[in-house]
Amino acid sequence: MLKIENLHVSVDDREILRGVDLTVNPGEVHAIMGPNGSGKSTLSYVLAGREGYDVTGGSVTYLGEDLLEKEPDERAAEGIFLAFQYPTEIPGVATMTFLKAALNAQRRHRGEGDMSTPDFMRKVREIADRLDVTQEMLRRPLNAGFSGGEKKRAEILQMALLEPKLCVMDETDSGLDIDALRVVSDGVNAMRSQERGIIVITHYQRLLNHIVPDHVHVILWFPRADRLSQFTHQDPLRAGLLERPTDWKWSSARWDQRRCSVRVPVQWVE
Repeated sequence: MLKIENLHVSVDDREILRGVDLTVNPGEVHAIMGPNGSGKSTLSYVLAGREGYDVTGGSVTYLGEDLLEKEPDERAAEGIFLAFQYPTEIPGVATMTFLKAALNAQRRHRGEGDMSTPDFMRKVREIADRLDVTQEMLRRPLNAGFSGGEKKRAEILQMALLEPKLCVMDETDSGLDIDALRVVSDGVNAMRSQERGIIVITHYQRLLNHIVPDHVHVILWFPRADRLSQFTHQDPLRAGLLERPTDWKWSSARWDQRRCSVRVPVQWVE
């Protein structure tokens, strides 16, 4: 579904991603972890096509096509969904109007007709009930005056309504209390299928206690190789779970608690 090879990305002439490789197959959930500034969100923005991120090397293939050649609206229409860490408030645009416009735009891209208003209302209300999204929230402007938890639930509602092929979730757990985290996680887990890939970007293990990934990737860049052991002990996966790398680029280890593979991309920077 998604194949990233030796991806290099710069922002304002500063290199952020330095040779990232990642393959996501249909039906898989991948978690990406790492410290601030390691490039986790940068990767999500590049996949979505955000301006200001310069790809200086490597390739990104999505469903057999060059993703980097497509505009953001084309990527969205072809099934890529990015859930933002900080969803934007859009005063003056009603949530239901936004949802219907987005859904019908995707249907037209697939050569389908617009969904009728009764069918649309029925589908939105069914999803909203599962996510504790109230009818009052649906009547308000998109994300305007929403709490952090309400914004994240509204993002998951959009994702469930649009049924994307690849879901990219940028620190969706940020700012959520335990109850909101559980609701959001249940919504994401309901989206898991053999036809859909999911990338979850997070700092914290608590999200992965609810959304159990198939693979965990930790992005770590070290100024000097001898800092590896020290930094690993500060890692969210906790000391002792990662091994020293056996080669230049990759370190591999098992994360027994989650029963999934852990791959740690490491680049030595002199």
